[in-house]
Formats: sequence, C-alpha cells, structure tokens
Amino acid sequence: MEGIHVVVLLGGGLLAGIINAMAGGGSLLTVPLLVFANVPGNVANGSNRVGVLANSLIAASTFRRLGVAGFGGIGRILAPAVAGALVGSIIVSQLADDTFEQVFGFVMIPILILSLRKPDVSAMADRPQWPTWLTTIVFFAVGLYGGAFQAGVGLMMIVALSRAGVDLVVANNIKVMVTFVFTVFALPVFILNGDVDWAPALVLAAGLATGGYVGAHITVAGGERVIRPVLVVAVLVFAGRLLGLYG
Repeated sequence: MEGIHVVVLLGGGLLAGIINAMAGGGSLLTVPLLVFANVPGNVANGSNRVGVLANSLIAASTFRRLGVAGFGGIGRILAPAVAGALVGSIIVSQLADDTFEQVFGFVMIPILILSLRKPDVSAMADRPQWPTWLTTIVFFAVGLYGGAFQAGVGLMMIVALSRAGVDLVVANNIKVMVTFVFTVFALPVFILNGDVDWAPALVLAAGLATGGYVGAHITVAGGERVIRPVLVVAVLVFAGRLLGLYG
C-alpha cells in the first residue's frame, strides 16, 4: 500500500463517514476507493465492513450520548436482518473479483438515486403499518442486500422502518444499531474466506470512525448541500471505472 493510498483512504473514509451520518451511502465511495488502492473487488467489499463496523459503533454511541432511545420490539427487525445479512455475505463471497466489481458498478447508480431522494416519512406515517409477516420479509431482504453490498442499506432501513411505524429519530438510532449488529455477523464470513486486507481496512476504518463522529455533530446549515454534489461526482466516476468504461 503506497502513501497516496493511505491519504486517499483516510480522506475518503472521513468524507464517507460524514456522508453516512448526514445522508447515507458512504460505501458507494469506500468500496471503489479500496479498489483504487489495489484491493480486489470481493476483498474490498469485505475490508469495507471493518470501517462500517467502526462507523456504526461511533454513530450508535453518539445517539446514546444524545439521549435517543427506543429499542422496543427491535427483535422483529434485527432477527430477519441478521439472517439475511449472513445469507447475502455468503452468496457475494462466492463471486469472482471482476464479477463483483461489475455488479457493484451497476448497483451504485440506483443506490445513488436513492441517496439523493430523502424518504418522505411524513407521508409514510399516514399509511397503514406493515403486518409482522411483511416486516419480517422486508427486513430479511434488507439484510440480504446489506450482507452482500452494504452501500445504501441505511437508506433502505429508514424507508422500511418508517413503513413499519417507527419514528424517524428512533429509526436512525435503530438503523445504526442494526447495521452494527448484522456487520458483526457478516464480517466473519469475509474474514474466513480471506476477503479482508487488514492494512487498508484499518486505515479506512480510522477515516470512517472520525467521519462518523464529525458527521454526527454537524449542524451547520447547508452542510448536506455541499456533501451531496461530491457524492454524485465521485460515484459516477467510480462506477464508470468499475464498469470498465475507461482505464
């Protein structure tokens, strides 16, 4: 790992950590950045989970310090999400590195669109809440995607939690806790398959953890308007690179 890779992973991790706290979708940056640092596709996907774990832990502890609570009934969400994450991580770990990079390149664009469109939770609040069986299916699917790709799974959870009848502030708290827990279960799958490159993973994790702390405390008006254009440009550039549209 060259010096430029260390700088890029730290800086990119910092930005992605802030994005995760403010908008979501930071893994759209971090996985391609690991590929840029010469980490093969599936190894990049596994290595990214180390940073996701650190970022989620920091965000969860920040929510706790700010007094946000509300974990009643989280089991009906957490259990299917963890089960889905295990299945997703096992499936994706079987992909060849080139195949993963191409699939992830396609995934980046619709997830970017989701990142740019905030869920209208006020409108969702007026809709009937999902029954338990549907909540189980939905969160299994969310966990399946999160275990496989991670990028944008927090945004999916916010939408799903809102439809499940959870308050938005509490939903953000649950989101980071669920992400942390299913990453705890998914990460060992990648480790056992040899899909974690620890040196770049830990450098990226340092940036993500710092970004999570900074992003959780940003209250300056217009901050998100600055972050989002950066995310758009970076995702489009990286998606093109992963899809082989240019060298």
